[in-house]
Amino acid sequence: MSDLIHRSAAELGALIASGETSAVEVARAHLERIAAVDGEIHAFLHVDDETVLAQARAVDERRAAGEELGPLAGVPIAHKDVFTTADMPTTAGSRILEGWRPPYDATVTARLRRAGLVILGKTNMDEFAMGSSTENSAYGPTRNPWDRTRIPGGSSGGSSAAVAAYQAPLSTGTDTGGSIRQPAAVTGIVGMKPTYGGASRYGMIAFASSLDTPGPFARNVLDAALLQEAFSGYDPMDSTSIDKPVPPVVEAARRADVAGMTVGVVKEFGGEGYQPGVLARFNEAVELLESLGAKVVEVSCPNFSYALPAYYLIAPSECSSNLARFDAMRYGLRVGDDGTRSAEEVMALTRAEGFGDEVKRRIMLGTYALSSGYYDAYYGKAQQVRTLIARDFEAAFERVDVLVSPTTPTTAFPIGERADDPMAMYLADLCTIPSNLTGNAAISVPCGLAEAGSGGGDGTTGLPVGLQIMTPVLGDDRAYRVGAAVEKALEERWGGPLLAKAPKLEADR
Repeated sequence: MSDLIHRSAAELGALIASGETSAVEVARAHLERIAAVDGEIHAFLHVDDETVLAQARAVDERRAAGEELGPLAGVPIAHKDVFTTADMPTTAGSRILEGWRPPYDATVTARLRRAGLVILGKTNMDEFAMGSSTENSAYGPTRNPWDRTRIPGGSSGGSSAAVAAYQAPLSTGTDTGGSIRQPAAVTGIVGMKPTYGGASRYGMIAFASSLDTPGPFARNVLDAALLQEAFSGYDPMDSTSIDKPVPPVVEAARRADVAGMTVGVVKEFGGEGYQPGVLARFNEAVELLESLGAKVVEVSCPNFSYALPAYYLIAPSECSSNLARFDAMRYGLRVGDDGTRSAEEVMALTRAEGFGDEVKRRIMLGTYALSSGYYDAYYGKAQQVRTLIARDFEAAFERVDVLVSPTTPTTAFPIGERADDPMAMYLADLCTIPSNLTGNAAISVPCGLAEAGSGGGDGTTGLPVGLQIMTPVLGDDRAYRVGAAVEKALEERWGGPLLAKAPKLEADR
């Protein structure tokens, strides 16, 4: 198989720019990889070789014509199936949108195209981004490349698995409660949730509008920064878009230095419910930061313990409003329209068949929380908790430059293990949710391996563990600076990237 699939996005961009290879050759290598391994992984819902190669040829033609292109021009990318694409179906992992071809591109999609990235296809996801395992997809689960019996995280599990399995050097995801950082952690790659409003939500199918955030996946910190820079920035089509310059994320990723920084360890993220190996790798990463010149202090954020219940009132409330648009009248699935039923009956039949169990569960929770007599007791109180969490962050960032925690309390769990236990599933996002409630930026970078179960292990075998680095709003560059420093030091210790330790897929044996 072509060596091109193991190159970083930055390397591929440089090779294409220098003429050592072409966008078409790089695209073809990744299409071959997808054909070879996606039967094992199921990262993709849609791939069209002809469309991919046409995009790559167009990039090569633009370069041949003398057009000045960006550093990622010609680099392939896997695109989460929650972003609209005019030339490919967009399903959001749901039967209710099966086969739907949008009439327009999302802003993120348009900016990827403008930057010359080649969209390989659309990746699998939990339906409407509701889940932590990608088991809620109407099209079947995605499997973790480290262990195909385990989940790749969610909701962006297809995107994380595609990058971890070398099907794409980059992918897009969305993070509403941890749906980029948690999948990145359990598949051993880098995943970034930018500051809310830093990248446009226009054309991104909504789950919870005050929380949804587009972000990048990559196999290293610099690649993630390059991708975030490519699709970020103000968009008048999104009323929540921030009209300020994109933080200097690429410069920060190249700096990779924590000397003189103060790092806060969140006291509330640890103890009971956390896998011993996860805590061991996290503590080692904290010691590493100290050895690299950072000052480490413990920080208490007492209201973080209320983030999970607050989130599971706010997010379902917003989803119950947003998903009302899927009414069987304008687009998507329509069930029972035989001329004898009323519009209300058709709508009810369509929603019953088109929405999965988790989506129905959250719609009902949200509708109840917003209902007359309960709004103040539930949704209103949750918003007050959100304010208290924001104050915890503000107080912490008066003392420290960044906060750190494990990304998720455990390594990847077996497919099916939590499928019938929603509360156990929701706990996968325990550490990630506070940053969504307040709009802060946060990144997950690999920090070692842990044995599944109660053993701590020595970090050389097992399943991936992620280190989460949280920053103030518009402090995205700090996350990249610290993440790159950790990455550089750990790769020197490991003798290469963590993904090199992953078991081989069938196609590689």
